[in-house]
Amino acid sequence: MQDIIKSIEEEYYKNDLPRFGPGDTVKVHVKVVEGTRERIQIYEGTVIKIRGGGLSRTFTVRRTTYGVAVERTFPIHSPKIARLEVTRRGKVRRGRLFYLRSLTGKKARVKEKGRV
Repeated sequence: MQDIIKSIEEEYYKNDLPRFGPGDTVKVHVKVVEGTRERIQIYEGTVIKIRGGGLSRTFTVRRTTYGVAVERTFPIHSPKIARLEVTRRGKVRRGRLFYLRSLTGKKARVKEKGRV
């Protein structure tokens, strides 16, 4: 039974995704449908959490614009995601960055990983 499920899921996996983790700043190119038209909208922010495994794996991106913070969760293997770019790598010591929710301004920044 597990083999059947695995073989069906194989078709839907995306292989062109870059490696990224919590603390990284990413640009998510999302396909948005408005009536009959379809366009791509870029959502840029910091990854605060990655959860799950397989096809149900998701990541949450947090962005702040005009003083309002918005978090959005995306399934990694979703067909709605056209492209995913890693803008900068963040240096963090934990997997879930929920503490960023209580910080504002410069304190809410994540340090960049040193180039090695």
